[in-house]
Amino acid sequence: MIFHKTNLASSYKKTVLDNGITIVSEAIDTVRSIAIGVWVKTGSRFEDLNENGMAHFLEHMMFKGTGKRSPLQIVQCLESLGGHLNAFTGKEQTCFFANSLDTYLKKSVEILADIVCNSVFPDKEILKERMVVLEEIKAIKDTPEEYIFDLFHEKLFPENPLGQPIIGKENIVDKFTRNAVLNFWHDYYSAPNIVIAAAGNLKHEQLIKHVMNYFTFNTSYVSTRQKLKVTAAQSTCYKINQPINQTHICMGGESFSYTSDERYPLLVLNAYLGGGMSSRLFQRLREKRGLVYSVYSFLDFYSDIGIFGVYAGTDSKQLNSVSELLYQELLRVTQKPLSDGILTKIKNQLKGNLVLGLEGTSRRMSRLAKNELYFGQYVSIDDLIYCIDRVTSEDIYRVANKIVQPEKFITVVFQSSN
Repeated sequence: MIFHKTNLASSYKKTVLDNGITIVSEAIDTVRSIAIGVWVKTGSRFEDLNENGMAHFLEHMMFKGTGKRSPLQIVQCLESLGGHLNAFTGKEQTCFFANSLDTYLKKSVEILADIVCNSVFPDKEILKERMVVLEEIKAIKDTPEEYIFDLFHEKLFPENPLGQPIIGKENIVDKFTRNAVLNFWHDYYSAPNIVIAAAGNLKHEQLIKHVMNYFTFNTSYVSTRQKLKVTAAQSTCYKINQPINQTHICMGGESFSYTSDERYPLLVLNAYLGGGMSSRLFQRLREKRGLVYSVYSFLDFYSDIGIFGVYAGTDSKQLNSVSELLYQELLRVTQKPLSDGILTKIKNQLKGNLVLGLEGTSRRMSRLAKNELYFGQYVSIDDLIYCIDRVTSEDIYRVANKIVQPEKFITVVFQSSN
């Protein structure tokens, strides 16, 4: 993607070290905190089907001891200073992050480097963590409004790692060994595969110095594994009986990648359809008819593909009515463009939500990393607003007719087995 309005902030800096680590930072001198993330270019999409859940499991194991810290010492290291240390795994990245006062930049970098570079993966901790993750999988399965999205992805991208649950499957996770963990860690946790992003009251030169001092990898190896090309399935409905009180519906299909120019009209369309309490779906299904408690549309963007879909939870007796209304609202956006008045309101809502969401250092850090990972460049908030402002009703109408095709959607329905 080429951004048509370029306004590189003087507070943004980027450095690529000789060993391949990329460092991006944004200095914000109006805060007294910092957020630092170590982004590894791997996630569940890079797993073989027979190792599903390994990226997430490895993320857990990074907190289970290093050459100089016990698991308890790892979590206490920043918490005792008023900071916070955590991690998450996605489909295409894994992130380890720290939030702290600005006086603890060096300490934050050091602890992140210790867990990413020096974890030892004790056998006893692997055995324990397998049980922990198995309980986490059970908890998700007991939460149908969350579990339905795992099944939706699986049906949309069958037999492809992109469709597999990030957390993994019980029969696979239960067989993870230390050798398997070490092999995955060796494949992906090397300097060229790392982006370090930081935002807050910091100096880029100090950040570089600390990263060079503490991030030492035993190898410069870069995995030869490639993510598999993915093709979305179409036109199938899966009805699954569960011992639950509410019926859950998730339907959707393929959309655009993170770097597509069509992403911005789609963001506006999503905000209009199901992006808040004033959205069409919320107003039509909940406020006017009282058929649902929760209803919304959603987007997922990946490097080469995306997802557009809708979700609703309702009483089983109202399933047909809710399904019919969802179809009506989806088809409606393909039949005529939005009016200029509605478009202006939706743009203002979307811009406000995006800008307000970027007030914190953690969100700014995350944006820095994702823009580097997907675009290889800085994207300012002004750039983002510019891309939204230039969206027209015709753009949205064109995008809607490309992707909003409910007759081709994959649909998953959880319904009561009682």
